[in-house]
Amino acid sequence: MPSDTNGEQFSAKYLHVKARAVERARERGETGTRVAVPRTQRLPPGQYLTTKFPVLDLGVQPPFDPETYRLKIDGAVRNPISLTFDDLRALPSIELTADFHCVTHWSQYDLNWTGVPFESIADLVDPIPEATYVMQHAMEGYKTNNSLAELSHPDVIVAYALNGEPIPREHGAPVRIIAPHLYAWKGAKFLNRIEFLTNDQRGFWEVNGYHNHADPWTEERFSKDE
Repeated sequence: MPSDTNGEQFSAKYLHVKARAVERARERGETGTRVAVPRTQRLPPGQYLTTKFPVLDLGVQPPFDPETYRLKIDGAVRNPISLTFDDLRALPSIELTADFHCVTHWSQYDLNWTGVPFESIADLVDPIPEATYVMQHAMEGYKTNNSLAELSHPDVIVAYALNGEPIPREHGAPVRIIAPHLYAWKGAKFLNRIEFLTNDQRGFWEVNGYHNHADPWTEERFSKDE
């Protein structure tokens, strides 16, 4: 169970999140697996299509122990929480088939992810009205920032499985954020903290010359393009 709540409180929060997930699905007319094919132009400009899945990270792939792993969700929220890996997988999840676009110019179509919609994570912790940004923190120290509005896109998930199996270590195990409408660096691998913020704070690549927003269809690759 989450370290900062007892079982009864977590069960109540779980039911609330499940009810909101069902309500959103009904509002959108969704049934079964979502298929996300953003924009009318499927391959963003400047990208080439590959069937490979290159490994790009900071060179550190931290070990994962399911017994000790915690996903901390805190900051500008009313109900900060720390989830075990089992807690996360117990939350209402979806399968998301989406394209994946790397800022280094390659794209891969139709990767299948399983995870919890970010909207449900937000429901769980109840951000304060002033919360407008989010910082993703990774186990090896990597950080990347997003606006809360961008992460509230219906196809953004906190993913824990790829193609029906646990995410491989080299691709971000145990947990990573998938935001198909942005370049992939905007979804942190090896995720262990989601911090809600009241102001924008740039992450690792954003302070090292990359664009603060990262829309593939307008080629927002570098800060000079802002």
